[in-house]
Amino acid sequence: MVHISQSVAILVDGNNIEKGLHTLTGKANAMLNFDSIISKLIANRSLNRLVYFREGENISSKLADRLHENYYGTVVPCYKSADIPLTIHATQISDKVDTIIILSGDSDYVELVRHLRSRGVRVEIAAVQNCTAAVLIEEADHYTPITIDDCFIFTSPLQKSFKKKKPKK
Repeated sequence: MVHISQSVAILVDGNNIEKGLHTLTGKANAMLNFDSIISKLIANRSLNRLVYFREGENISSKLADRLHENYYGTVVPCYKSADIPLTIHATQISDKVDTIIILSGDSDYVELVRHLRSRGVRVEIAAVQNCTAAVLIEEADHYTPITIDDCFIFTSPLQKSFKKKKPKK
């Protein structure tokens, strides 16, 4: 049996992944199931860090708490898009991990992938297939499609209570 000793960082472009999930499911309240996707991506390697980059001011504190509690992950609010903050962070940690997995299908990351690979870092991409640039898949060491099995449809407790009430006859 081969023992794999790889340290992995997962960097998530939250807006890109959320948009891909909405396209995949046709629902605006589709969300990434981290328990499913992280197990799928990590396999028998070790998770060094998880960072979720998200543009906008409406970032769920529950998401931040859950990522920290379950994976020691962090949520980084971005002024505009996540492209630049994610790229800077990836470059900063590239000498601390063996593999960087970028959750995004955005072709803006092609130069980052090329740079990281030139420094000896294994780069993997995970994203919704029909929302992923072909050139990004080609440049990466490995590609994992995010499927319907990797997401869930969020319903708030308020929405659930409306569904349970039956209309009066």
